[in-house]
Amino acid sequence: MKQLTFLLSLVGSDSEYQRDQALQAEKAAKRFGVALQIVYAQRDAITQSQQLLNVIQSKSADKPDAIIFEPVSETGLPQVARAAVEAGIGWCTLNLRPAYLAELRTSGASIAFGIGADHLEIGRIQGRQLAQMLPRGGEALLIQGPSDNTAARQRTQGMQETKPHNINLRQLKGKWTEESAYQCVASFLALSTSHDGNIQCIVAHNDPMAVGAKRGFAERTAGQEQARWLSLPFLGCDGLPESGKAWVPARKLTATVIVPANAPLAIETFVNALTTGKRPQEYSLTVSKSFPDIPLLKEVGRS
Repeated sequence: MKQLTFLLSLVGSDSEYQRDQALQAEKAAKRFGVALQIVYAQRDAITQSQQLLNVIQSKSADKPDAIIFEPVSETGLPQVARAAVEAGIGWCTLNLRPAYLAELRTSGASIAFGIGADHLEIGRIQGRQLAQMLPRGGEALLIQGPSDNTAARQRTQGMQETKPHNINLRQLKGKWTEESAYQCVASFLALSTSHDGNIQCIVAHNDPMAVGAKRGFAERTAGQEQARWLSLPFLGCDGLPESGKAWVPARKLTATVIVPANAPLAIETFVNALTTGKRPQEYSLTVSKSFPDIPLLKEVGRS
């Protein structure tokens, strides 16, 4: 049997998340004996579309067996997807479940599916972390991702499902970046109600925003007020090796949620489907976990 060849199209090489996706994909490709090519769209949907079409429409006989695709645009490039399937190339979307997946799965013999993070469960984990941080209830400051972002909305929804009713959330809107959270905190501290001393925990939808919030409290307050803010638990999410997962033992964060890269699961799923002929389910979710584990957080919350 010839060696399988996959193409991985990523949003860009300018973030740790994307670099970790590439690294974990390369490890999985080596483990399964797959030849893997990685291209970066530099956060431009037109560039990504053209890169993929160049491969799909190539006259070369060495077209990939499958394309694994993390879209820049939430449209998911439906025309490109259809062109891939018509060319007999498998198609997998990462972190997006476009409506066209169901249509692709009914046409031809090509394999089409998607894989994403379970953002509802990620939010539920953060809700359980909050419960351990504040065993007697209280108030927490939540720094969210953009309101028009599905992941941000689902993470908040999941958190609301599992946090105890005696924990109230005060919500600020960030933009996934450290600087956006810093500015959120600066604006929050300008409010007279920010100094009432009721907030007992800060939680953010990702690790950079948690660190940005902490920097905001460090630089925009002083004296006893600064000491009080910096003594609170700061909870993040994503748990990448060089940031969130490293920041917890370094005490920059109290806890995070480790969200695994999903490109390796896509590679494994394609290998299984192409070698056994068994079609995968339309959409699968990766499994995230608290770091540290929830029982260990109980000790932190009581210390």
